[in-house]
Amino acid sequence: MTNFCTLFDSNYLTRGLALNESLDRVCPTYHLYVVAFDNDTYEYLLKTCLPNLTPISLREFEDEKLLAIKPSRSIAEYCWTCTPSIILYCIEKYQLPSCTYVDADMIFYDNPLILIQEMINESILITEHRYTRDYDVSATHGKYCVQFMYFKNDEHGLTALRWWRDRCLEWCFAYLEDGRFGDQLYLNDWPERFPGVHVLQNPGGGLAPWNIQQYRPEQTDGKIYVLDKKKGGRHAVVFFHFHGLKFFSNEKVACSGALYELDKDVKNTFYFPYIRRLLEIGNHAARSGFSRDPQGALQPAPSRWETFFEYLRNILFLMTKGNLPLFKKELFSVRLHNHIYKLNRIKNTNGLPD
Repeated sequence: MTNFCTLFDSNYLTRGLALNESLDRVCPTYHLYVVAFDNDTYEYLLKTCLPNLTPISLREFEDEKLLAIKPSRSIAEYCWTCTPSIILYCIEKYQLPSCTYVDADMIFYDNPLILIQEMINESILITEHRYTRDYDVSATHGKYCVQFMYFKNDEHGLTALRWWRDRCLEWCFAYLEDGRFGDQLYLNDWPERFPGVHVLQNPGGGLAPWNIQQYRPEQTDGKIYVLDKKKGGRHAVVFFHFHGLKFFSNEKVACSGALYELDKDVKNTFYFPYIRRLLEIGNHAARSGFSRDPQGALQPAPSRWETFFEYLRNILFLMTKGNLPLFKKELFSVRLHNHIYKLNRIKNTNGLPD
């Protein structure tokens, strides 16, 4: 049995359910523990009675220390603060031999046990961002990504987990201060700080908008692989992290922020099938009586000018860090950086919408 935990609220309901579906496809035996960050999500998960999913309410999960700092954190900051506490809660509450934290906006394409088996006898597994050079913000956002983290219920695993929880309770905010940013920069020295830490080596785990430019996707016999453009090698995709995907109230969706280059093969292989499935899950939730928008569409999509100026701010920031060459032609490609689409175009085509 492979045990996982995650957290999400109504805005990420379809993403959390898609995550669970993907685990159901690729894991022969698994269980997913979900801390529901609002009551609507908790009640819906209870009602659906998914066999391999245990919903946990905030009332069950939150302790005095979390409640004490909650008013001082934004919603996102509080979610980050809670991450180590959720893993520790699941291990202790359900007496799990191990637990793997996964972000709710991920999809598994192959059995994650492939990644965990890399560890052999280690106690902790962490994953690098593996940034494409142009987007490398390791100094401000961390070398490692809190997206897929495995902890054994042993001395090494629990020592690191409790240390991380204490640090996040002390400070976990969405800005850089004294070498800290959210919950992620705390991980930077873990391979040296704690014994039993393994850094994931398999390139098929941890694909995301900030590193997919290094690969070319291809599908063979119903399985998705990525080919390394520079180093060569072909790797089966284990999971893709759809960070930055956002639905809008005027029937549009953004695959990701405009900063990242995403070509048509990446969108056709990963993004559009994922968006279509989220829409199907959302329609089912609505028919089942879920009254809130399960996609989290809270505002209309930005105009092209607003998107353009946000993109300029991002690339100017990266240029100041020395990441982006000033005259790189891809910077001026609308096709590579325009990721906002009308939902009806995605629903009604199997290829790349115009």
